[in-house]
Amino acid sequence: MQVQPYLSFEGRCEEALEFYKKAIGAQVDVMMRFKDAPADAGMSGDGCAGPMPSADKIMHSSVRLGDSVIMATDGMASGKPDFKGISLALTTKDDAEAQTKFKALSEGGAVLQPLMKTFFASSFGMVADKFGVNWMVVTAA
Repeated sequence: MQVQPYLSFEGRCEEALEFYKKAIGAQVDVMMRFKDAPADAGMSGDGCAGPMPSADKIMHSSVRLGDSVIMATDGMASGKPDFKGISLALTTKDDAEAQTKFKALSEGGAVLQPLMKTFFASSFGMVADKFGVNWMVVTAA
């Protein structure tokens, strides 16, 4: 069994994926746009919460971060992503990598807990990136 986060960036998915590629070395394995769906796939918008996103928006993507996979979408492209109540924990191999990744994720975002040594980690910090995704960067003690 696996559990994988599926993030809805509500219209900013492609921008987010580019950011994560640069900031933390994400690799996009799959990217499907709404225009890529077959005509008979039921993607007309009937029964959806609102109008379908534009054809160029991302319907589904699969992103590799080290040994982990995160999936992401533009969702209904409402412009209002909401990542309350969840954080992604990014475990780094050493303190130098923690510093680099933390700084990169912080660009345009907000530091919630500065990166520091704790009783449980040689480096630990929390940041909300510029898309509102909460990250905990940690290097085990």
